[in-house]
Amino acid sequence: MEIKIKHSVAGAAVAFIALNVYLIKTLKKTTGTLGEVDKTLAEVRGTLGGLSEEAKHLIRNANQITVDVKGKINAVDPLLETAYDVGEVIHQVTDSVLGNNDTSEIRSTSPVYSTSPNLHLKVK
Repeated sequence: MEIKIKHSVAGAAVAFIALNVYLIKTLKKTTGTLGEVDKTLAEVRGTLGGLSEEAKHLIRNANQITVDVKGKINAVDPLLETAYDVGEVIHQVTDSVLGNNDTSEIRSTSPVYSTSPNLHLKVK
């Protein structure tokens, strides 16, 4: 019986040693993997830092373009107002050439044609 106990203790010791060897190998692999993960995270942080700077630069450029476009729109706005005023003046001249000063009557009719052969006006 004493031999069976010795053999059981020896078997348990061998199993314990094998388990420890396996755990050590697993821990070494895990340590290596964590090292690679750490390197990858460092690279990602560096890349994100560069991308955030590029994004900031892009946003600044977009803001500058927006300001530029707004300025150009404001510069063209008086020109468009002038063109509208010219259109109104032409409309009034057309009304006076047709001999009708009541613009509501002209606007409510279909196309108006003058007696002149080269002058055909369609008034809305």
